[in-house]
Amino acid sequence: MSNTVIECILSRSAAKYYDPSATLSDEQIRDLVRIGTSAPTSFHLQNWRFIAVRTPEAKARLSPIAWNQPAVTEAAVTFIVCGQLADSSVIPDRLAPLVKAGIMPEKMVPEWEIPARDLYMAYPQRQRDEAVRTGTFGAAAMIYAARSLGLGSTPMIGFDAEAVHQQFGLGSDEVPIMLLAIGAERPGNWPQKPRRPVDDVLDFV
Repeated sequence: MSNTVIECILSRSAAKYYDPSATLSDEQIRDLVRIGTSAPTSFHLQNWRFIAVRTPEAKARLSPIAWNQPAVTEAAVTFIVCGQLADSSVIPDRLAPLVKAGIMPEKMVPEWEIPARDLYMAYPQRQRDEAVRTGTFGAAAMIYAARSLGLGSTPMIGFDAEAVHQQFGLGSDEVPIMLLAIGAERPGNWPQKPRRPVDDVLDFV
């Protein structure tokens, strides 16, 4: 089982060393986020936001609240990946483009909104869980897109979430899921580390 997509996935590894002189254009950053937002979301909520930290001033604000991890300052951009608490009230607006494009009949919109309301409205933990899932799906798509473009990436969970909220103006409904550094690599990064055998993690039933 092999093709270019699978080879890209199997060759990916978290980068430690970046070329600090390399940059990404606004269009390249937009393309990475566009690809990230093609990932699946529950009820088409698209409950995510991406903050591209790429100026020296912004990196200087992020670095000390991200444990001074070198990737924050050396990679071309570090995304603050934000998941938004699941809110069923946005579903009609999120589905409107599908209706306009003729993909979904308008009468089906309540058939999505009502069960989503029942699933999330009275359950704060489910709202947060969905925020984490959504942000993680988007970040994963960006990680593999970066690899396919010859760029390195580093997902990071080492940061002060409250300080990130304050420093970068996150909303009360937003959860900083992870930091994701992306940029041109320099020599010294490891290949993908060996993984546990499939038989250790797979059960057939």
